Amino acid sequence: MAANAVSGIRPGAVDADIAERAARRIRDYLARHLDDEPISVRVEIGENDALVVPRPAVVMLAQVLQLLAAGQGVQVMPDRAMLTTQQAADAINVSRPYLIGLLERGEIPFEMVGTHRRVAFADLLEYKRKDDQQRREALEELTALGEELGED
Repeated sequence: MAANAVSGIRPGAVDADIAERAARRIRDYLARHLDDEPISVRVEIGENDALVVPRPAVVMLAQVLQLLAAGQGVQVMPDRAMLTTQQAADAINVSRPYLIGLLERGEIPFEMVGTHRRVAFADLLEYKRKDDQQRREALEELTALGEELGED
């Protein structure tokens, strides 16, 4: 799979009941087997060879199935994927002009590909993590200030 490959499942494209049952079975299995060993998957019909899957991939599969069971769509994107400005804006739920402002101010690294800006998905996630942290800190400060003013 190429570094920019994105795989997605649209909302409602999967039977929610089947996804819920599968997610529940995986979660139950993971809860009973707490070690970090890879998971062996055997199909009910077929060869006796087990498919061995890394535990983090099984955990992610359970999360994907739970989202699908809830009727949500899911996309899997590699960290190194290079996004267009519209894709990046959609990913962090801002307008494209606002995102371009963030890029131009140097808050998110980007590359020029010809005349087009491209944003690495990993850089976008790092910006979002920092922005979320700053918002939490501001909220904590406001809460503390409100409590302080309420004590007088």
